[in-house]
Amino acid sequence: MRKLAYLLLFLLSFISVQAQITNPAKWQSKIEKKSDTEYTITWDAVIEKNWHLYSQYNPEGGSLPLEFIYNNQEGNYTLEGKAKESETKTSFNDVFGVDEIYFVDSAKLVQDIKITNPTVETIQVELAYQVCDEMCISQSNLFVYDLKTLETKEVKNFEDLATTAVDTKKDSDTTDTTVATTGNTKEEKKGLFTIFFLAFLSGFAALLTPCVFPMIPMTVSFFTKQSKTRAKGIKNAIIYGLSIILIYVVLGTIVTAIFGADSLNALSTNVYFNIIFFLLLVIFATSFLGAFEIMLPNSWANKVDSQADRGGIIGILFMALALAIVSFSCTGPIVGTLLVEAASKGGIAPIVGMLGFSLALALPFMLFAMFPGWLNSMPRSGGWLNTVKVSLGFLELALAFKFLSNADLVLQAHWLEREVFLAIWIAIFGAWALYLLGKIRLPHDSPADSISVGRLFMALLVSVFTIYMIPGLWGAPLKIISGFPPPMTYSESPYGVGGKGGNAGGVATAIPDGAKLGAHDIIAFTDYEKGMAYAKSVNKPVLLDFTGFACVNCRKMEDSVWSEPNVLSILKGEIVLISLYVDDPTKLPENEQYISETTGKKIKTIGNKWSDFQMKHYQANAQPYYIVLDKEGNRLNEAVGYMPDAPEYKAWLESGINKVK
Repeated sequence: MRKLAYLLLFLLSFISVQAQITNPAKWQSKIEKKSDTEYTITWDAVIEKNWHLYSQYNPEGGSLPLEFIYNNQEGNYTLEGKAKESETKTSFNDVFGVDEIYFVDSAKLVQDIKITNPTVETIQVELAYQVCDEMCISQSNLFVYDLKTLETKEVKNFEDLATTAVDTKKDSDTTDTTVATTGNTKEEKKGLFTIFFLAFLSGFAALLTPCVFPMIPMTVSFFTKQSKTRAKGIKNAIIYGLSIILIYVVLGTIVTAIFGADSLNALSTNVYFNIIFFLLLVIFATSFLGAFEIMLPNSWANKVDSQADRGGIIGILFMALALAIVSFSCTGPIVGTLLVEAASKGGIAPIVGMLGFSLALALPFMLFAMFPGWLNSMPRSGGWLNTVKVSLGFLELALAFKFLSNADLVLQAHWLEREVFLAIWIAIFGAWALYLLGKIRLPHDSPADSISVGRLFMALLVSVFTIYMIPGLWGAPLKIISGFPPPMTYSESPYGVGGKGGNAGGVATAIPDGAKLGAHDIIAFTDYEKGMAYAKSVNKPVLLDFTGFACVNCRKMEDSVWSEPNVLSILKGEIVLISLYVDDPTKLPENEQYISETTGKKIKTIGNKWSDFQMKHYQANAQPYYIVLDKEGNRLNEAVGYMPDAPEYKAWLESGINKVK
């Protein structure tokens, strides 16, 4: 049970804290004796569903890594290397630009220790770590190990270190939460439904290529002519369609089985594999643009085609396999791209992707077999099929540079900064627009004196998108393609080409003591007392912002919501912003360190201080967390967290400010 400072409000406070302060990682620990001087400590964590606990090897610049703090190590014992970890996962974080390493569901860590002082009686280890879901919370646990009895005790109150202990073999639901930190670190990756939907659209795109489209009437005619009855023809066509689905789903299953559901995700976020994916997509794009054909050996097609004459279900299955092989020059690049993109999701995404792709590919064969009259309404094959293929090539080429950008962000090499990336995309989509307008011709294009109306509309759409991207070179946010280019901070000119910082356009002309220029040059105080004093001096309300340096959702709010002119004008002119960073690692002076009344833990850093402040006064420990206060510190409205809707956030701000007015 959590200690509370105010005994008269014990029950009410207990309920409030338990309801709002979460504890998604439960720990147990034990110590084992290997010899007179050697011991092994094991920590086991059970992690709630959908939460991640970050590894001790999580890179700098990302979410906070697991840290072991050995309080009485000096002169008493040495560590035999770093703690060994159980299986971890890796995924790329677009906001921080690093590969983050974390545990899912459970974690196990093992540390070997050698005693150097025979008189030492205990080993004291504090675990500091971060767990994330749609919010992120940092926690700490202190364990004391008795070297004589081999008992493990979890200390709840630093003041009672010598006497107070809790056996960790019991349910650890009462583990205290201390350092609350960041927001959502889930990569903004596509869900399985999105993967399926995009794969389904890709299947239709593959259908409209020169390798596949002409085969529809041929295949349907075969089934209708060879079948004795219409019902038999429909049945065979359905079996043919299901065979196509089976072949591609098996392909997705094989890819998942070979690499593993988890390792696919890790591979897709690895620097070297991102570069390999980039080169692969460039090759696919070059093939689609007409430089060469990617084909499987003709002998494969001949052998499979010979088996198709066997008849029955087996023969139909081989006919479907023959389609997959013959059409590979058109479908191969699309399938390869889908598998690469699905790998970024991990798990069964490659299987789901192949299901969506093959379903779109198989449906027309089944439907036209059921309704042969529809064949008369099909457009004729012609040069438009190559136009579709070339257009896919331009899209493949643009997507390729996203993978190269991922590798550059991880390396922090600054070779492909935002301006360069946008210039490449502008060139690619501009060339595509010129191609659609007939100004550029490629090897397999048919001569044409005019373009169709549909092609003209497509050219206009691509042209509009190209023009839309151009202001991005001068600092425009380009929210439509947010997540594809590198972030604004990863650019040659964070304020845009020719732009200036220094609170340009802001209301205040000088930065008060205790404040700094924050996002969008908003003056933000990082100390509560100084911020409140300033609010009194200028007679303005306060926006209290509990945030973190490693808070993804905090950055999203700043980039997408605070940047809106109506919101930005309020933050710069009508309110005083106090941003308290709960993951600030700066040590407090010894005389300012204290024991938390809320958790019983020692408050050592500035981040600890503001986290404890948030829990004590607002019974919450997640970020972002916003509250509007008057100049005396009284709450003016209900606190809110992540709120990506700018008009809603503006209305919430005004609901507090208007009470002061």
